[in-house]
Amino acid sequence: MSLFEALVDDAGLFPPTALPMADALRRHRDDLVAGSPVLTHRFLCPASRLTELRAHLEQAGFPGAGPLAEPIRLGLILDTPEVPPLDGLTVELVEVPGGRAVALDIPARQFVEVTAAQLPIEPPPGVGLKIRCGGLTAAAFPTPRELGAFITHCAERGIPFKATAGLHNAVRHFHPGLGTDRHGFLNLVLGVCAAVEGHDPVPVLSTTDVGELVRLAQAVPDGTAERARRLLVSYGSCSTSTPIDDLTALGLIDAPPAATGYGTGADAGGRTARAATGPATAGTAADPATARAATDPATREEPPTR
Repeated sequence: MSLFEALVDDAGLFPPTALPMADALRRHRDDLVAGSPVLTHRFLCPASRLTELRAHLEQAGFPGAGPLAEPIRLGLILDTPEVPPLDGLTVELVEVPGGRAVALDIPARQFVEVTAAQLPIEPPPGVGLKIRCGGLTAAAFPTPRELGAFITHCAERGIPFKATAGLHNAVRHFHPGLGTDRHGFLNLVLGVCAAVEGHDPVPVLSTTDVGELVRLAQAVPDGTAERARRLLVSYGSCSTSTPIDDLTALGLIDAPPAATGYGTGADAGGRTARAATGPATAGTAADPATARAATDPATREEPPTR
């Protein structure tokens, strides 16, 4: 398994992008057609908006003829007291707030949201955890040590987890609007790799050295990548193009054959994830201009909550 395969869940309904349902579904449809392996092609939806979702599915082409004949694959964010009637919708996972698992009568994986302050925590067998890596204020961002403690906890116990919030860019960087450092999703992935090998993830979570992160990603053994991605199931991003753009800019995945319109419901696609040990595009790791997209928040929507 590639280190970046099926990494990003589609959280287009959530801030800061917060697309209207119709636009979010059109973008998701376009991503399915493009078929980037970096995306899980799983659509995250609050339980409270399932009725609205159903009303837009047929209009957006789910299901239908051609490549979208399969039902939409959902990740359900449980913001209601219980799971509403699904009426045939396919739910693959349920994200549960409040730090406690709930009884589910559907065959979906459950991920319970916790904070590093709640550790140690032992979820029931078959239940994973969820961690927020950011939010609307600087206080919502866990420190590298707190995030590292969570990752180590999961790695030592074999607890799969999901991440969300604030992971728009690949590399850790300072965000002036928030007045704090934002975690990078590449730092997160490599921190998990360090943890499954028995190392402290905090140094790699803390670094802003783009070249070093690229070198580390290129050197991840296949076995480590596989164990790391069994642990880190995915993370939710309100942008489905930015993670692909950043990985492309860093030379960690192949460039798309042609760009499509961003911000219009059609994100760029067609990327083929390169294996974690594959060579980077020449010069990308050391060239600040090439790698700027992975660290520069100037063109990003803010503040990040998903």
